[in-house]
Formats: sequence, C-alpha cells, structure tokens
Amino acid sequence: MNIHDLPAVNAVLNGTAAVLLVLGYWFIRNKRVNAHHRTMISAFIVSIVFLISYVTYHWYLIAHHEGVLHYPRTGAIRTLYLTILFTHTVLAVTVPVLAIITLRRALRSDFAAHRRVARWTFPIWLYVSVTGVVVYLMLYQF
Repeated sequence: MNIHDLPAVNAVLNGTAAVLLVLGYWFIRNKRVNAHHRTMISAFIVSIVFLISYVTYHWYLIAHHEGVLHYPRTGAIRTLYLTILFTHTVLAVTVPVLAIITLRRALRSDFAAHRRVARWTFPIWLYVSVTGVVVYLMLYQF
C-alpha cells in the first residue's frame, strides 16, 4: 500500500463507522446495552484511525507540494458535490468534540446527559461518515 491508497482506506473507515453507528443505535433501541457499548467504542476507535489516516494523507500532500484533487465535473453535479463537501466538512469539525463528550458521559454512567448529547451526536456523526464515503465516490470513482 502507498500513500495514495489512503483515500480509499478512509472511505472504508468512514463506511465502517457508519455501519457501527447504525448497529449501536439498533442495539440500544433493543436494550442490548453491552453490545451498544462495545459497538460505539468500536465506532470511536475506527473514527480515530480514520482521523490519523486523513491527517497523514493530507500532511503528505502538503509536504510534497502535491496539492489537492479538485472535482473535475461541471454543472449541477459540481454544485451537488460542493454542497455535500461543505456540509460534510463543517459538521466533521464537530464530531470529535461531540463524540468525546458523549463517550465520557456514558463512561461516567451519566446516562441522562449521555442521551441528551447523543441525540445530536448520532445524526451528525452518521451524516459525516456517510457523506465521507459519498465525497470519496464522487471524487475518485465517478
């Protein structure tokens, strides 16, 4: 594997996080608390690995003056891509903070506070994970 494989790895990590988030939600809705706990910790770990990989890839591009890949298509599809990318990027900044707060509240057994923030964290984190895959597909596969 070389550094230019990392966008595909990142898409797989984002997709994995999305699946884990949905599974974790399903587990808690079905009162499977231990499975929910393990699954959400796994989603957090996968997201940390993603973040390390993402930063590594972009640091490499900057360090080697390779720049960034620009979306080549025009028209409505470009507008759609840029809209998804913008919302993804803005919300992605919030995910680490929200995820840490949510996780800390659960680990401290403050479940009322955990649920209050998880109601925001879950949809934002899921949106960012899914749109991460969509951005990858639009940029590298279409």
